[in-house]
Amino acid sequence: MPNPTEIFAQLDSRLGANPAKIANLNAGFAFDIGGDEGGLFHISLHDGTGHAGPGAPESPNVTISMKDTDFVDLVTGKLDGTAAFMSGKLKIKGDMGLAMKLQGILRD
Repeated sequence: MPNPTEIFAQLDSRLGANPAKIANLNAGFAFDIGGDEGGLFHISLHDGTGHAGPGAPESPNVTISMKDTDFVDLVTGKLDGTAAFMSGKLKIKGDMGLAMKLQGILRD
């Protein structure tokens, strides 16, 4: 099972491989992942280019907070984003419209 650091490294590679998927998105996503494998992570998208990795972006449009195990389950498809949000496992601050697009970015 991958950990959040590995997931963001894989995501960074995928963002570069498929620029069409993020062509019209200009946004910064901050991830505050709790737990033993947690930390601060980011996804930055700008005009078809994207970067993901450790650390928080300067001015995120959306901040996602959740436990490391829940994050891994979300990305691997074991946890539905809407169900996670409704049950309190996923907390979102900022632009909800952008947050809704995130699931398509996280899952390839």
